[in-house]
Amino acid sequence: MQILRDLLTNAGYEMIEAENGEKALEAVAKRRPDLILMDIQLPIMDGYEATRHIKADPALRSIPIIAVTSYALSGDEEKAREAGCDDFVPKPYSPRQLLAKIREYLA
Repeated sequence: MQILRDLLTNAGYEMIEAENGEKALEAVAKRRPDLILMDIQLPIMDGYEATRHIKADPALRSIPIIAVTSYALSGDEEKAREAGCDDFVPKPYSPRQLLAKIREYLA
């Protein structure tokens, strides 16, 4: 999380953080971010379930969600997309490539 925080704040982005899936849902409903970087391995409610909840809400479903995860096994990208993620970035990721992908969605 610290690496991602440093990368995004140095690139001029404002970050909202949540330590688990339930708090992520609360933060998204309250702040309506322009983009969500969703960790799949969240406690309490995993990123797949949190994504399904967000995409089920008509007021939130247009927010792009990029899964950023160390789950990079065969089928994991498909599982993330089935849950509603718009894109998938496996760890370890190239900071330059991640920023390029973020800029694609925020353009």
